Amino acid sequence: MLDLDSVRLFVLAAEFGSLTRAAEAAGTVQPVVSQRLKALEMRLGHRLLERTPRFVRPTAAGAAFLERARTLLAAHDAALRLEDAPPLRLALGASDHALGLGLERVFRRLRAALPPGAVLSLRTGLSQEVRARFEAGECDAALIRREAGGAEGEVLGNDPLGWRGAEGVRLAPGEPVPLATLGPACGVRGAAIRALDRVGLPWRESFIGGSCAALLAGAEAGLGIAPMGRIAAGGAPDRGPELGLPPLPPSEIVLLARTGSPALAAAVRALAAGLRASLGEAGASRANGR
Repeated sequence: MLDLDSVRLFVLAAEFGSLTRAAEAAGTVQPVVSQRLKALEMRLGHRLLERTPRFVRPTAAGAAFLERARTLLAAHDAALRLEDAPPLRLALGASDHALGLGLERVFRRLRAALPPGAVLSLRTGLSQEVRARFEAGECDAALIRREAGGAEGEVLGNDPLGWRGAEGVRLAPGEPVPLATLGPACGVRGAAIRALDRVGLPWRESFIGGSCAALLAGAEAGLGIAPMGRIAAGGAPDRGPELGLPPLPPSEIVLLARTGSPALAAAVRALAAGLRASLGEAGASRANGR
């Protein structure tokens, strides 16, 4: 017999790419995860995960077992649902500049930790709008980007801002920097303008996008230079150094949450672990020069 808790921890470790983040999502600690996974590997007679100080990923045997593990867990969870209990509902608000193109990766990790039948709803917008919705009770959890500091919420990590633009883009000497932004109310736009003003570089608004996906598309099409975080920009390179643009200040990714049940608390915990994992990946890519 396979220990299903160990199988679940294996799936989380594979999705989160980290034993520490898998432990956070499961509400346990890393040594317990490591011990359970070693026991599972001994039971199956195969090494399932390749572990280094920087990452955890499935081996060939682990990748083959991963889909079977998901199927096994789904069948087990379905067998437990003998009555029609109301599904878990998680209402999430997220700043587009906090997640942007990183949504899919975070959602894949969250899905691995959510109970079967869970219903997730998402509303995105600027950080001020998302915070207002959370304070009005419209969402259970909110992810915002914070440039100016503050004490509320749980800081999940830093996601440095950079200048995103088309490959080979050049700025004409003496001409204003063409900015691609989400509009005047955007905090990232404000941080970029303050950085340009400090070094005396003129700027002009050249493109306003309705989302980070549109913003990055416009920047990579040559419509302007977009100040964006690494997660929101999907890992697009920072063109700032080659363009002679000033470094942008670090900003925090912050989680605001209220949890009224153990199931909701577990979902929020998995959300936090998933975003920390994404922030860790972004930092590792940046350190490796990618």
